[in-house]
Amino acid sequence: MSPVEDPEVRIIRLEEADSTNEYAKRIAQEVPEGTVVVASKQTAGRGRRGRSWASPEGGLWMSVILKPGKTDPRLVFVGAMAVVDVLDEFGIRAGIKWPNDVWAGGKKIAGILTEGRAGEYVVLGVGLNVNNPLPEGLWGSATSMLYLVGRKIPLEKVLGRLIFHLNAWYRVYRLRPDLLMVKVRERTFILGKSVEVFEDDSSFVGRAVDVLDDGSLLLDVGGELRRVVSGEVSLRPL
Repeated sequence: MSPVEDPEVRIIRLEEADSTNEYAKRIAQEVPEGTVVVASKQTAGRGRRGRSWASPEGGLWMSVILKPGKTDPRLVFVGAMAVVDVLDEFGIRAGIKWPNDVWAGGKKIAGILTEGRAGEYVVLGVGLNVNNPLPEGLWGSATSMLYLVGRKIPLEKVLGRLIFHLNAWYRVYRLRPDLLMVKVRERTFILGKSVEVFEDDSSFVGRAVDVLDDGSLLLDVGGELRRVVSGEVSLRPL
């Protein structure tokens, strides 16, 4: 049975939402864990640090409500690994750009955003470019499944496979978080590369060495190891 048809998976379908994450947060305490919110389009889609996320019809804009009993930065990797697996099923080679982006063909194809209330719930949002048009200003930095595969992809099929892989990686996270991080390292394509890290109002350049078990990024900065818990990462020419 397809995960979309599984009666144990409650899917709330919206023609339009300000943000599926915002909608999910409003209902999180009243619905069971695993509830999925999906919208045909978002009017106020967001990425990390409050950045806007273009979310027209044709893309997959969804959030799943999790109740792991704690907030954990590693939950973002549950979403990232699920997206990478879905893309692989459609013949698209993809990788994780720490901490929350998925890239394919040298460009961003998806973003993951986790938000929540400590000890109560975590909302894991996924924005995946499937058949949606990309804003002209993003042509050089973003891509879509349509562009990479060369044909329209059934959104319902992508949703079903994404729910399947989210369930699978969430189980791995709950039972073997160490194994999740092993797989994350294998799929993090920036390791070994020179990157620029932006933290608040400062930045520095280093070589990405590892993703640690707690989800932080380890860099070699001029021969000294430096741990980054949060920040923006940009690839730099070697």
